[in-house]
Amino acid sequence: MGIPELKENWKNTINEVTIGATKEEGGTRCKTITLGGQSTLPFLSFEGDLPNKPVIAGYVADIVPDWPDVLKNAIGKEINDPIEWAQKNVEEFGVEAINMRFLGASEATKNRSPDECAKIVEGMLKTVDVPLILWGCGEEEKDNEVLPACSHAARGENCLIGSATETNYQTVVAICKADKHKIIAEAPVDINIGKQVNILLQDAGLDLKEVVMLQTTAALGYGFDYVYTILERARIAGLQGDKLMASPQLCDIGGEVWRVKEASVDEDILTGWGALEKRGPMWEAVCAGGYLQAGADLLIMAHPKAIKIIQSTINNLL
Repeated sequence: MGIPELKENWKNTINEVTIGATKEEGGTRCKTITLGGQSTLPFLSFEGDLPNKPVIAGYVADIVPDWPDVLKNAIGKEINDPIEWAQKNVEEFGVEAINMRFLGASEATKNRSPDECAKIVEGMLKTVDVPLILWGCGEEEKDNEVLPACSHAARGENCLIGSATETNYQTVVAICKADKHKIIAEAPVDINIGKQVNILLQDAGLDLKEVVMLQTTAALGYGFDYVYTILERARIAGLQGDKLMASPQLCDIGGEVWRVKEASVDEDILTGWGALEKRGPMWEAVCAGGYLQAGADLLIMAHPKAIKIIQSTINNLL
């Protein structure tokens, strides 16, 4: 007798969330991307269905982030113009979506007006034809002005808008319902708060099949194992039948990795750690690869070498 094949039978399927709208759907995108839909844990195709592969979105900001020269040089001069940067992400780096952050809207930087931010969105929609993910600057009061303007500028394009929290969810839900976008539900690495945010979104009239969850993101070595565990627990809970945890998950790899010293400090200071030119993109790639295994469906990435490595990793695992 052979050894019996053991398979886990899950009760539920992760929600499918589609981002982007083609001309036939009322938008201008060349194609859409769909997240989720799994009936098993990441890459375990022998146990269930994996209808949609994980997606990489290229990180873009309206001002040059406080990043090391190694990363800025790898991106090129286009980093000085968000529209050119987005175009290079799509045409050269091969990303399937653009993640746009309006860091320049912060009063601590350029204090851009909502109209200025909206014009950038309009220009980006004309230049690239992939789905967009739109964020503010992270300051709630200013984002409550910037996000509605950006949302309206992309009306009908079915963007992903971020992010809804316990305190600002009503504003984000209102603009997403009015302009026909999807929503990012953010929680501070806490499953209970993640559930609470999703309950609030439901109470505000949003269908959870329009939600992508963000349990924050930690860079490799900085609470990575804890975030990994939270993502994994959320995915298992969703597959076991918890409807509040059955949403696709997002990780902002590029936004977090390049803030830590191991990915940004030169070898002269960290003796024996190796050249930053190699270490930095590897730090981002290894972090992204780990989160793929935890259940991340959408990865925001910055360095072209790291993007290439994870593109290959996804294809090999599938």
